[in-house]
Amino acid sequence: MSADTLKGYRGDARATLERHGVRVWADVEAVTTRGTFTGLVLPRSETEDDQHIVLKLATGYNVGLKVSTIQAMTETGYREAHYKIPEKEFPFDPKKPNVTLLGTGGTIASRLDYRTGAVIPAFSPGELFGAVPELADICNMKTEKLYGVFSENIGPEHWIGTAEAIAREVAAGADGIIVGHGTDTMHYTAAALSFMVPRPPVPIVMVGSQRSSDRPSSDAALNLQHAAYAAAHGPIAEVMVCMFGPTSDQYDLLHRGTRVRKMHSSYRSTFRTLGDVPLATVYHDRLDVIADQFNPRRPGERDVSLDAVFDDRVSLVYYYPNMKPDVIDSLVDNGYKGVVIAGTGLGHVNKPLYPALERAVKAGVHIYMTVQTLWGYVQMFVYDTGRDIMSFGVVPAANMLPETAYVKLGWALGHSHDPEEVRRIMLTPLCSEITEREPIDGYLVMQGRLPEMDAWLKGHLR
Repeated sequence: MSADTLKGYRGDARATLERHGVRVWADVEAVTTRGTFTGLVLPRSETEDDQHIVLKLATGYNVGLKVSTIQAMTETGYREAHYKIPEKEFPFDPKKPNVTLLGTGGTIASRLDYRTGAVIPAFSPGELFGAVPELADICNMKTEKLYGVFSENIGPEHWIGTAEAIAREVAAGADGIIVGHGTDTMHYTAAALSFMVPRPPVPIVMVGSQRSSDRPSSDAALNLQHAAYAAAHGPIAEVMVCMFGPTSDQYDLLHRGTRVRKMHSSYRSTFRTLGDVPLATVYHDRLDVIADQFNPRRPGERDVSLDAVFDDRVSLVYYYPNMKPDVIDSLVDNGYKGVVIAGTGLGHVNKPLYPALERAVKAGVHIYMTVQTLWGYVQMFVYDTGRDIMSFGVVPAANMLPETAYVKLGWALGHSHDPEEVRRIMLTPLCSEITEREPIDGYLVMQGRLPEMDAWLKGHLR
């Protein structure tokens, strides 16, 4: 068999396919020691192991068959792969708002090619309309691909480029902006854009998906529809993250860009507002505001106060027991100018770090303390530990989330390195990154199997 018909397979897996005369993209029936499976043979990355053959089942899920368990494989059909999504012209309606979708990488929306089982990314307006036709009921859509990188590779240069693109599109007439982004670092980008595009006249809605569109439980299409509605029709003109609220397909939440964090590796409802309440719930045809205060949409206004600067000589350090002073010393020695510490409790670190912190501040490094509890405020006056740390020049950062404080410090250092000016910028609330108080009903840990939780769930879930 040719390399194309066994794409990505090597070693034992390749030998198994060759022995049974099975090709990639073939419909097969595989008899194994664990039962019989029918599905489509999918290609594999050449860096994956050589002990499994991957099938896409009729359910839409993939299964890996260990080659040592395969007793027989029979081709029942073959589908040639086509990596082009069908396009339909996105209809234009002069009565509908104009929304620009900016892509930074990952799959904004996609569809499954049922002939091949391949997941095909959709990005052009025509492709998006072909994949999610409901978008045309919400707005007119323009798309622009800014970057094509995984979210872990997104950094300051992408934040600045995205902020500049937002300003350009708003000036050109966009009534709302959607930023498609991978979920892993979306909260960093949301914080960065919040500072770089302060008080925008239109909504800036970040959106992604936890599960790809080849899975029956994909959240991609609904998230995109809800983000489009928030961008086109919503009254809130801030940088927001739009992702599933509950785990079911009911509604999305709009989270403020400086108070949001990814909290679960795989749940669709992974994003949560911390230290505040979400801005709103959003559906495909309505938006219900939750927050008492927000930056309102300003119809007809096109000016954006672009402030896209960032000094990347900043680090975020998560304190752990027995941390050694050389961790801080190495940052100073390597030219870092700012450090955000996620400290324990009310904002503490161990005593062996004290000399290193003092040396760092004397060397001109700006050090800010946050809490790794995520909820709550830094309170460094309570114990001697906190007061000692402050005496070295470490500054408590109220209830800023560690990731938000990291982004804000880099942004602040893009404006000034004067300690007092940086302190003023850091401790002045600009985008609700610091709140006067946290909501009394905000901190709820729904610990499972407790009597009160069982009673609540029985009364509310149908």
